[in-house]
Amino acid sequence: MQNQDFYRTRIRKLLDEKNAILLAHCYQEKAIQDIADFVGDSLELARVASKTTAGTIVFAGVRFMAETAKILNPDKRVLLPDPEAGCSLADHCKPEDFASFKALFPDHMVVSYINTGAAIKAMSDYVCTSSNAENIIRAIPEDQPIIFAPDKNLGAYLCKVTGREMVLWDGSCMVHEAFSLEKLIQLHRKYPQAKVVAHPESEAAILRIAHFIGSTAQIREYVRTQEAETFIIGTEAGIIHQLENDAPHKQFIPLPPEENNSCACSECAYMKLNTLEKLYRCLADESPEVQLEETLLKNALRPIEKMFKISP
Repeated sequence: MQNQDFYRTRIRKLLDEKNAILLAHCYQEKAIQDIADFVGDSLELARVASKTTAGTIVFAGVRFMAETAKILNPDKRVLLPDPEAGCSLADHCKPEDFASFKALFPDHMVVSYINTGAAIKAMSDYVCTSSNAENIIRAIPEDQPIIFAPDKNLGAYLCKVTGREMVLWDGSCMVHEAFSLEKLIQLHRKYPQAKVVAHPESEAAILRIAHFIGSTAQIREYVRTQEAETFIIGTEAGIIHQLENDAPHKQFIPLPPEENNSCACSECAYMKLNTLEKLYRCLADESPEVQLEETLLKNALRPIEKMFKISP
């Protein structure tokens, strides 16, 4: 606790001195969420990044999020506390592989989930988040074929709710795909009054049981407005800290993964790479800094701007 107090004080001091803003995803560890200027999901953080007047953006999240902030703010310094903070979705959708895949469907538009690297965004017609993906798909004419990448589970969910057939890249989130259907059933038997909430990156079997499916921001809103007292949380467990802040009188139970899964709990190892100490070092040294080539920045910005036009 003493170390945390030490770093908290110095981080806030450096943020003020350097005209910097600290953005944190709600999957970050509690200590980082508590010190951040803004905590949210990918869409909320992208919106804040697009409007900030700060000269430096410190992104407590994963690399694709920091890259998105840089795309939206090419003239600002964007810092990422741990450069190894990747994403199983983004990291397994390589630009050269996706370019070959895209070439197989030359008449298709590309809608890419924000959980992609800048190069994939640059090859896309639209970017979307889990909050606005359905709106984006519905805004595209029905006779226009679509490639959706990189999350096949989110893509399949969107096909179901919109009635559209889309070509799906074969990718998935290692956390959301690891959830155990058997353990979900066991938990629901133990807590029969509990509401099951799930992120649409989860597999179809989990989504079929869920009472509510939505992005992290939508899950927070659902929990705030429901009379239920107990919720089984089918997304990364870091969100529970914000849920407890939103509704301290309610109970939140993280949905665990399969026994044989490499993830020991419902947490993203990449998200948890960031720490208060790394945040402090990052601010003090103004490094690691996210750098993207100018042409890539411009090409990746276009589909993000189109997203904002549909979801202002």
